[in-house]
Amino acid sequence: MLMMHGRPIHTRGGVITEIDPDLCAIRLRLPAGILPVDKMAGIAEIAKKYGSGEVHLTTRQTMEIPHVDPQHLEEIAQELEENGTPVGSEHDEVVNIIACPGTSQCKYSNIETFGLARRIDERVFGKEMPIRVRISLSGCPNACTSPVLNEIGVVGRIRPLRVEGMCTGCGTCAEYCKEKAITIKNGISEIIPERCVQCGICIQSCPFDLLKSEYRHYLITIGGRRGRHPASGRELVTVETEDDVLEVIDRTVYWIYRNAWSGRHLADQLDEIGYDAFRETIRTEFGGGT
Repeated sequence: MLMMHGRPIHTRGGVITEIDPDLCAIRLRLPAGILPVDKMAGIAEIAKKYGSGEVHLTTRQTMEIPHVDPQHLEEIAQELEENGTPVGSEHDEVVNIIACPGTSQCKYSNIETFGLARRIDERVFGKEMPIRVRISLSGCPNACTSPVLNEIGVVGRIRPLRVEGMCTGCGTCAEYCKEKAITIKNGISEIIPERCVQCGICIQSCPFDLLKSEYRHYLITIGGRRGRHPASGRELVTVETEDDVLEVIDRTVYWIYRNAWSGRHLADQLDEIGYDAFRETIRTEFGGGT
């Protein structure tokens, strides 16, 4: 019997029983939804051989091969492994890591996301947990991947700083700011901190390069929830390096593993399992509030 992560293949979260209990769907492991075209061809061949010849693109940036006879699970898992697109996770595990295009494609992004998603995937993907843990990365506060609605979210942000004495008062930054966090007073721009979401658009828009990045960082949130009763995650910590992001996520996953109760969303039990003490420990070690 083929063993995946030390478990029989039929018990893995990536094997999902369909409405017809005699069939199942196979979910794949595709961090950030990145799929080289040669591997896409391999998936197509496997779907034609064992399924209905179709695949389903999921909301978590991965694929499912539907309508599979469970008798062929071991063969499918082996061929998917050889194709570099192994069976994924969906149940009480760390599931597929999702990410926006980041600085490789998006002009609004403040951080590189694809490489970071792969590093997170290598560190924590597929870990057995008491609850399902979703991780989402967004390159900026536009939050296209809804990081705040995931159990763990990461957002790239920049805190702007105006170069004193040089502003011409042209108003370009104020025009571009969607939060109305910049006003022009006495011929110079003035940032309103409580309105600023630290998206960095004002820095990019300044034609004279007089707005600078004071603090480029990653905001990490915890305890978000999608579904029928959505809830926003809480701000855990801000860090400045990818290595620190990995370390905080690793520590958070372990904390959830050790403390969370099964059968309940993380959002519903944060206070009971000592979130405030955990946040204080993380902030003491890594620094950074928000």
